[in-house]
Amino acid sequence: IVTQTTDATTTSPQTTATTTTLPQTTTTSLVTSTTSLPQTTTTATTPQSEWAITDSMNNTRVWHTATVLSNGLVLVAGGRDRNYDYLNSTELYDPSTGTWTTTGNMNHVRDSHTASLLSNGKVLVTGGYGNGILSSAELYDSPTGTWTTTGSMTNERGAHTASILSNGKVLVTGGYGNTGASDSAELYDPLTGIWTTTGSMINERGDHAASLLSNGKVLVTGGWDLNITYNSAELYDPSTGTWTATGNMNNARLEHTASLLSNGLVLVAGGRDSHSGTLNSAELYDPLTDTWTTTGNMTNAREYHTASLLSNGKVLVTGGFNNIGALNSAVLYD
Repeated sequence: IVTQTTDATTTSPQTTATTTTLPQTTTTSLVTSTTSLPQTTTTATTPQSEWAITDSMNNTRVWHTATVLSNGLVLVAGGRDRNYDYLNSTELYDPSTGTWTTTGNMNHVRDSHTASLLSNGKVLVTGGYGNGILSSAELYDSPTGTWTTTGSMTNERGAHTASILSNGKVLVTGGYGNTGASDSAELYDPLTGIWTTTGSMINERGDHAASLLSNGKVLVTGGWDLNITYNSAELYDPSTGTWTATGNMNNARLEHTASLLSNGLVLVAGGRDSHSGTLNSAELYDPLTDTWTTTGNMTNAREYHTASLLSNGKVLVTGGFNNIGALNSAVLYD
């Protein structure tokens, strides 16, 4: 069931063209349980809003990352400002006070990068766009508030994905490089700071999504190769370093979200395709059967949104934009 919590649009501002490749997506994952979701149709209600204003960041930014640290603070890094200039600035949000404080700058300006919280508490930032398409990676140390460079990826890439595997290594896939969309994948070892290549995906894709499943495999969905928008999905097996095709989604899509639900299913929502434009459709992947089933549509079509699995098992989808403009609406999937 999709429940509307707020619903408003704002006119999308006219933006200036940029020369550095494409926008981004991102994607996430979580874990466990066993109840199955019924297939549902869309319903909409409007309960009292539970949104509250908190302090503003020190910088306006878009195409940045936000990472919840082990100490409960939220690290926001990079992106672009209101003039579309690349940023290397970072800042911390304290939920207990609702305030932001600046912290150390990254070594490189970047947007459309990834940020991953490692088991040692550090944050690994990879790639993105800045002074060209980047292969560089760096680590944020929370106790000191400083950034240090670590080994560079074997390939430059932006609008890629990064997934932390059960063994602690980080799997980076796809994105756009200097020669277009990539099918390459590589692994970062936090113990050595070294990257090694692993099996290539079946398709070249960027602006896709990646989800770590409860069986330890990584599900990659959708994206495009700068020509074709994919409905295909594939699975990475860390034990063999290989990819296998799995069932196709019902809709081709890029710039969507993919969330691992508490029952082990994966909820894919929104995005766009090259024919239908921005999508409001959603569907569920069942790892036990390798099949997709449609579920309730969102009340608004949206891309470049975010999706967060809440402690009550619901998924909160926020923002993004569509053909009408930028969205400040949020919906809950139950």
